[in-house]
Amino acid sequence: MKAVNITLIFNGQAEEALNFYKSILGGEYLNFQRMNQMPGAPPMPAEEGEKILHAALAVGNSVIMGMDMPTARGTANAGNNFMVTLDTSSEDETNKAFNGLAEGGTVTMPLGHQFWGAFFGMVTDKFGIQWMLSYVEQK
Repeated sequence: MKAVNITLIFNGQAEEALNFYKSILGGEYLNFQRMNQMPGAPPMPAEEGEKILHAALAVGNSVIMGMDMPTARGTANAGNNFMVTLDTSSEDETNKAFNGLAEGGTVTMPLGHQFWGAFFGMVTDKFGIQWMLSYVEQK
């Protein structure tokens, strides 16, 4: 297996959320398509056409993908059935990402040195996405 990626689904906030993550985590967009750019796109209201069909944000060796739920498919519900895990390169990087994600969100487990050897914490960001951040020093 080359990689495991996650797709985050939003109700019209995909662009805002992915730009927020990019401002904290860095990276570059590999793909950023709006619904009105879909080949053979059916007629749709202008607001629907501006929603994100697919976006892929490369961060390090990983990709965070995101999209907006098409109106015809109902509403995406922020849930607790997944977490995005960030394996960081340093405690400084961990602190920066954690503090950024916590802005407007909720810290569910403060960053700290854990018994299993990681500098680790958990946070739910302002969009309801749950994150685990972990740094393990290489020996």
